[in-house]
Amino acid sequence: MADCTTLESLLEMGFGRNRADKAVAHTGNQGIERAMDWLMEHENDPDIDEPYVPPAGNVVGPVTDQQSVDQPSIDQPSMDQTASDSSELATQEAIDALMQEDDKRSMTEEERKEQVKRLEDLMRVKQEERRERERKEELEREKQRRKTGQELLQIKQRLQDDEMKKLADHRKKEKMEDRAAKQRVRDKIARDREERAQKFGGGSSGTALASPPPEATSPPPADNQGPPPAKKDYDECRIQVRLLDGSALTATFKAKEPLASVRVYVQLNGGSEQDFTLLSPYPRRVYTEMDMEKPLQELGLVPSAVLVVAKK
Repeated sequence: MADCTTLESLLEMGFGRNRADKAVAHTGNQGIERAMDWLMEHENDPDIDEPYVPPAGNVVGPVTDQQSVDQPSIDQPSMDQTASDSSELATQEAIDALMQEDDKRSMTEEERKEQVKRLEDLMRVKQEERRERERKEELEREKQRRKTGQELLQIKQRLQDDEMKKLADHRKKEKMEDRAAKQRVRDKIARDREERAQKFGGGSSGTALASPPPEATSPPPADNQGPPPAKKDYDECRIQVRLLDGSALTATFKAKEPLASVRVYVQLNGGSEQDFTLLSPYPRRVYTEMDMEKPLQELGLVPSAVLVVAKK
């Protein structure tokens, strides 16, 4: 009766015959709720709709007459007692079967519908519980995914920070090397000035305006006065440099110093780190990188000259 009731209830609820048979068999016919739980847990099995095949050796039945015949007869009273017990057991089973049949017939159509409705409500509750469980699992997976994403973002940020730190260290090193190079140029200029001062009796050069060397008196008009005097050979030259902001720097250099010494002097004392070039206004001449290696005397800047700073 119980097998029939559970199976029919599942069929009335819309489950297929194969699914209902498997649910009843695998739950040991322990009730409709257990069968429904099994169906919801195994609804995605690939063989859920295949016919149910009982496992081998799982057949339970009464002992055959041949087995009874093979048993040796010990005494007649025992056999009679056994036959009597078997008859009583069969009678009881028949009575139980009739009672179950009466119970089944006594269930009205309304009661059956009520039972199906209750089972459907129970199934909906189970499905809702399963959906809630799946939703929680999805939320947990989303949390794990976000956690993994945050960890990857932190790793990427650390790598970027390390790269920025390396770049900052590299720039700092370059600035230190640049300052050291400028300091070496300043030291060289200071040594050159000190050597000039010792050689020419303590004369100084700097931003202050140095007194210009005495101008050679212009010769009188060459009207039958003989050949012109020989040109004087100067060892120093006075250079005035006009900067971009309108101010001027004046310094004294050796006649054989290259024009690059004037450019380095302007870089150190002009207050501007922009790239620039030098030119002579009258006559106009823009000095190139090749001119920077030539002596001031060769460029015609001795004994004095005015140079102008211009942007490249």
